[in-house]
Amino acid sequence: MSTTPHPMRDKRRVLFAALMGTAVEFYDFFIYGTAAALVFGPVFFPAESQAAQTLLAFASFGIAFLARPIGAAFFGHFGDRIGRKSTLVASLLTMGVSTFAIALLPTYATAGWIAPALLCLMRFGQGFGLGGEWGGAALLTAEHAPKGWESRFVSIMQLGSPIGFLAANGVFLLLGLLLSEEQFMAWGWRIPFLASALLVAIGLYVRLKIEETPQFQAAVERENVVRVPFVDVVSRHGLHLIAGAAGVVSTFAVFYIATSFALALAVGELGYDRQSILMVQMVANGFYVAGILMAGRLADGIGPARVLAGGAIATAIVGLIFEAGMRSGSLLLLGATLCAAMLVLGFNNGPLGSWLASLFPVRLRYTGVSLAFNAGGILGGAVVPFVAQLLVVQGLSRNTGVLLFLAGLATLAGTAFARPARIIDMEKGRVD
Repeated sequence: MSTTPHPMRDKRRVLFAALMGTAVEFYDFFIYGTAAALVFGPVFFPAESQAAQTLLAFASFGIAFLARPIGAAFFGHFGDRIGRKSTLVASLLTMGVSTFAIALLPTYATAGWIAPALLCLMRFGQGFGLGGEWGGAALLTAEHAPKGWESRFVSIMQLGSPIGFLAANGVFLLLGLLLSEEQFMAWGWRIPFLASALLVAIGLYVRLKIEETPQFQAAVERENVVRVPFVDVVSRHGLHLIAGAAGVVSTFAVFYIATSFALALAVGELGYDRQSILMVQMVANGFYVAGILMAGRLADGIGPARVLAGGAIATAIVGLIFEAGMRSGSLLLLGATLCAAMLVLGFNNGPLGSWLASLFPVRLRYTGVSLAFNAGGILGGAVVPFVAQLLVVQGLSRNTGVLLFLAGLATLAGTAFARPARIIDMEKGRVD
């Protein structure tokens, strides 16, 4: 009888550290996205119409995506030079402080334009910290995983996304039940941002207890550390950086169209009450979890690129039916549409970390993965929701499903043109 521990049990501390950090990351982004849909328009942005206020709120939402590539280059530099562990601690702390500070900001009514300016500054800080968070957490799990378990390990880290989503929606749902609309708009919206401090503290504690990844340690022992990783990634792996960014687009697009934008559309234009839509989204979150776990297991069998390509095709199909489901007039059909979208999201997000890690050699991997992930995030997570809300303002909101269709095609193209870094390095006479 074998006494060898199960790989996931043997590395449970590493998995939990990555999971907690990712949960904090997505909790922070979900509460901002939810607040942007429900609160930030009237609280921080004066405008003549509710739709225009929401548009400005989503514009502030997009600032973080402009900051994320900057954070990716900054944290990626140190992640590839001094290690994954310490860099992840710094990125989580940067993100956590920025999120907590949003809870303390004055409103436009009390501080004028200083209020939205400070909101945008804190949003930039969130994005800067997040730029080094996801890529580092993906590498922490992938580089600790035994051979053949990479995608399953990364899929555990990816569960931080639905956990963060569940926590964020749960907090807003609870506040909606306990507070009046006036109380929620006056001060209740601040509570989710204050609560983030507890999650950050737990995440920091567990990350300080873990060890550096074996693959990075081996690279250091071989003195295989690059002086300026950003330059090498852009100059020598530029095509894979572009392909990786394209592969990320559908994950972000489905993520935000099916969560923040769907919430704003359903509560605003379609007239559903907030509590009902939050409950529907919490149910859909279960499909997201199932998609991540199935995709991770499948990716270790047939390869993450094939699973991601399948998720991209499914994204394009969801894009063709999304508007019909949302505007069916039936809460049941609307819920089924969101459940389908979140299941597809799982098949995009589940294999993404292990796929991106395969595109870059160890000595450049933190920078390469972080830059690709966050560059794709600009298109899928900032441009797509903003264009979707712009279509609402212009009375063309029935066309938003096309954005998902195009995002699916972008990711499919990324998986088609990328090849694993090991193959490229062997062709150049060097194996990393």
